[in-house]
Amino acid sequence: MERTAHSLVSNVGQLMGREVWLLRAVGREVVELRDELATMNAVLRMQSEAEDGAVDHFVREWMKQVRELAYDADDCIDLYLLRIKRRPSDGFLVRSKRLLVTLFPRRLLAGNIRALRSRAVTISERHARYSSSCQALRPSAPFAHVPAVWAESAQALRPADADDPDQFVGIQEQAKILVAMMEKEKDGKLQVFSIVGFGGLGKTTLAMEVCRQLETMFDRQAQVSVSQAFDGGNDLRALLKRVLEQIATVKSRNEKVIMQEEEQDTVGNIDRMDVEELTSTLKEQLKGKRYLIVIDDVWTIAAWATIRSKMPKTTYGSRIIVTTRIDSVGKECSGGSVCKYYSIQRLSLEDSKKLFVRRAFGPKSTSCPEELKASMNNILKKCNGLPLAIVSIGSLLASYSSPESSHMRETLCRSIGSQMETNPALVGMRNIITLSFNYLPHDLKRCMMYVSIFPEDYQISKDRLLRRWIAEGLIPEKRGLTLMETAEAYFNELVNRSMIDQAGCIVTYYNRVDLCRVHDMMLEVMVSKSIEANFVSLVGIQYEGMSYDIVRRLSIHDAKQGRNYSPTEKGTMGSGMVNVIEGMNTKHVRSLTTFHSEGDNLLLDQLGKFKLLRVLDLEDCKDLNNKHLRYICKMYLLKFLSLRGTDVSVMPPEICDLEHLQTLDVDDTLLETLPNSVIKLTKLERLMFSNRKNWTALRTLPKGISKMKALREVSRAIIRNVEVAIEIGDLQQLERIFVYLDRRSEQDSDIRREFKCSLSKTSSLRWLDVGELNDVYRNDMDYLMDLDTPPQLLRYLRFAGYISRIPDWVHFYIDEDLVARSAHKFRMLKNMRVINAAKTPKVFSFEEDSMTKLEILELDFGGWHKSIVGIQHLTNLKQVRLSGYGNNISLIDAANELKAESDRRGRSNLFPFTVVVRYG
Repeated sequence: MERTAHSLVSNVGQLMGREVWLLRAVGREVVELRDELATMNAVLRMQSEAEDGAVDHFVREWMKQVRELAYDADDCIDLYLLRIKRRPSDGFLVRSKRLLVTLFPRRLLAGNIRALRSRAVTISERHARYSSSCQALRPSAPFAHVPAVWAESAQALRPADADDPDQFVGIQEQAKILVAMMEKEKDGKLQVFSIVGFGGLGKTTLAMEVCRQLETMFDRQAQVSVSQAFDGGNDLRALLKRVLEQIATVKSRNEKVIMQEEEQDTVGNIDRMDVEELTSTLKEQLKGKRYLIVIDDVWTIAAWATIRSKMPKTTYGSRIIVTTRIDSVGKECSGGSVCKYYSIQRLSLEDSKKLFVRRAFGPKSTSCPEELKASMNNILKKCNGLPLAIVSIGSLLASYSSPESSHMRETLCRSIGSQMETNPALVGMRNIITLSFNYLPHDLKRCMMYVSIFPEDYQISKDRLLRRWIAEGLIPEKRGLTLMETAEAYFNELVNRSMIDQAGCIVTYYNRVDLCRVHDMMLEVMVSKSIEANFVSLVGIQYEGMSYDIVRRLSIHDAKQGRNYSPTEKGTMGSGMVNVIEGMNTKHVRSLTTFHSEGDNLLLDQLGKFKLLRVLDLEDCKDLNNKHLRYICKMYLLKFLSLRGTDVSVMPPEICDLEHLQTLDVDDTLLETLPNSVIKLTKLERLMFSNRKNWTALRTLPKGISKMKALREVSRAIIRNVEVAIEIGDLQQLERIFVYLDRRSEQDSDIRREFKCSLSKTSSLRWLDVGELNDVYRNDMDYLMDLDTPPQLLRYLRFAGYISRIPDWVHFYIDEDLVARSAHKFRMLKNMRVINAAKTPKVFSFEEDSMTKLEILELDFGGWHKSIVGIQHLTNLKQVRLSGYGNNISLIDAANELKAESDRRGRSNLFPFTVVVRYG
């Protein structure tokens, strides 16, 4: 849930404070509704944090009714704000007139609040009336499916013939890598290695195969699982007991270990031992022995610390392997060493086919029948290298392997999401995947469910996702942090938990876009949960047949996305979608997104019906044109508006009426400029502007921009007068600016001077991209040499013009060498780009412990002799891009040296980087 009960309590409280003079007649109802919803919010949060098995059907239905009530109450308050809210500038006469004019709307609001209050009471009474009878029908204990599913998952890649370990699919090579990592550590001390990855990737199976390959090298072995709710009491006692039981019966060279009589007596007393006695016994049993223990599925650093403290610290080269879904836990377990940290890989397409064929058509099968290849390819695309999914779906399809079953196979491919909820062959897979979601905190669950808006295989812009989270009210306010900083932390935590994958980035001449995606199977689970909670309503061929009563968030998917559809399916999609949209009640929609590149005319012509939109995302919608903007400019509650990639060419001045707007994205459009009225958007934080046909088109910043106190990002703009240059210094929230100065102005020198002063005043600046509209061979940018107070938080710096050298405040130059100094660390710098640099610098040098987070390094050698020194110190480097003339020997030498360094890292179990060379 998003802005439901929790945000409504806040909204009602603010409403009472601001508009009490209008609400005297309904004050009591508002207070009672607020209290009722505050209680409901607490219950909803408890339900959100409970495990799936602990919430039965009766409770789920009650929660659904409570959520819908909270949504409707939120809409009621927003309609009030939309229709009768007074403006801060209203004088006495205006307020008096509004009091009379809004008499009927206020009475309507009073009636609506009473109805909502009555409905809340009815829901509570209904719950009380049925709960006693439902109590007798409830199972005595929650479902205990997880341990069984763990065992099933651990065997996912096992061959049908268990005595033939060489039949493992996709695991052997990874096991060899991990074994080599473990054997490389010659220190006799206890070493801990971690295997990290998404649920269902085969972490447990990999650990078991490593144990098998190393069986003869260890005197004792044990493998134990850890629960999500692990504690230091009974859970720890049970874990130690299982370890002791296994080390007593472990096989060595295919023979059982013969225990002494006293050892047998000790093990026989395990059931009566407490934690300390078990720890002492374990230490005694492993004294003088080399052991290998697998601690499977660790969820927290605290749990690991508790377990680690009880493991005997031998000096015989013992090993512990920890598997976990959580990146930070894996790094903590391995002591932060990349030499002991292994990120498990998805199966290659070849291994995926091999595994699927064996499960679907028998263990001796080597190929898929020709008539079934299309079905197999669609399934493998959705499974995306996830072994558990391949095994589960392949086993199910084994009963539909005949040519006559093609219809059943197609149905299954199209409905895997719903099949995962009901089909016994797939429920286990769903539970494994859902486990990660269930363990999320309440706020992160809402953010994760939100990704169900995006289609399969869609690469999501990280910034787009985070800004939408904020506009939807999913990000709570936290003391000392901006909403974007909190959203960033939430995103990083979802990546840390292997719920969201980082999918690289797109680096353009003036921008960097970080991308992410969600595994298709995880997306299926999120779609299921979102639809169940009426969090998102999805329209598209894969959701054909779905009907929605009240729509809160509407996402329209394109037939071109996802799997390959038949011509018949594509032909029926258009008419089916039209019928769904025409019959839809849109007055409650608060978020509208379309992934149609075309075919949205019906939807766009109805934009006027969407009164309560907070988010309107029409990115790449080619049917959008200027006439539709008149509807958009009346969406007074809008917070996020993206017209990126559309063909709009004129923005009406009425855009200023969107007083709540936080993000305005008109990048890659046909707009030549924006109206000066945008300065009235006092809540606007991010303004992105560019023209895709004319990259030199810049928006002139208008006088009065200092009124936009919330502004954090301005892109592709031009400063043409002194007043605007001065006003930039008043934007204290400004984090990112991409601006050109017009030297052709008569106030040229004054603009430069005042802009330099403004830069010294900005305390939050992280991204500075500054240039001049002039001849690039003149030293026009040397005025930036001496900033009084350089931006201390700067992460990105680009000079789009000629500057004689890097300014001293960047701490970058020693003689003619460009040097990244350890004394002046660029702790947050991720992307460094030096182009059009002529004779100097001659050397690009990087000292140890400098630029520790640098990921992308781009250097231009041109035709000059240059070199790179200290590349080994850039430990987080992912890509180096070099450019220059083809006959530049120093460029060729540098490229070879870089490739050698990357290879060395790979051999040392460090992360290698890619080297890209472009010859001009």
